[in-house]
Amino acid sequence: QVHLVESGGGLVQPGGSLRLSCTASGSVGLINLMGWYRQAPGKERELVASITRAYYTNYSDSVKGRFFISRDNAKNTVILQMNGLKPDDTAVYFCNAVQLSGPSWGQGTQVTVSS
Repeated sequence: QVHLVESGGGLVQPGGSLRLSCTASGSVGLINLMGWYRQAPGKERELVASITRAYYTNYSDSVKGRFFISRDNAKNTVILQMNGLKPDDTAVYFCNAVQLSGPSWGQGTQVTVSS
C-alpha cells in the first residue's frame, strides 16, 4: 500500500473554485487507477472522478463539465480542479490509489460550499 496525502480543501462560496491535490509516497510501485471520492454527512462514499495511468478519465454525472482530474505519473500526484461549486458538493473528499495489491485511501479533506 501507499501513503496518500491530500491538500486544498476549504470553505468557498457557491460558484467558486477549489483545487485538490494528492501525492502518493511509500511503495508506489505501479499505481494504475487514481481518483477522488467524497462522502457527505449521512450519505455513502461516492466516486467523483478517476484517471488511469494512461490518462483515461471518468466522472460522475453530477460533476461532469465542472470538475477536471489530472495526474502526474512521475510525481505520483493527482489533481482535482473543481469549478462552479455548489452547496451539494459539500463533503469530505478522499484520494484513492489502486495497485495490483489493492486500494489505498487518504485521510480526507473537507470541502464546504456555502455563502
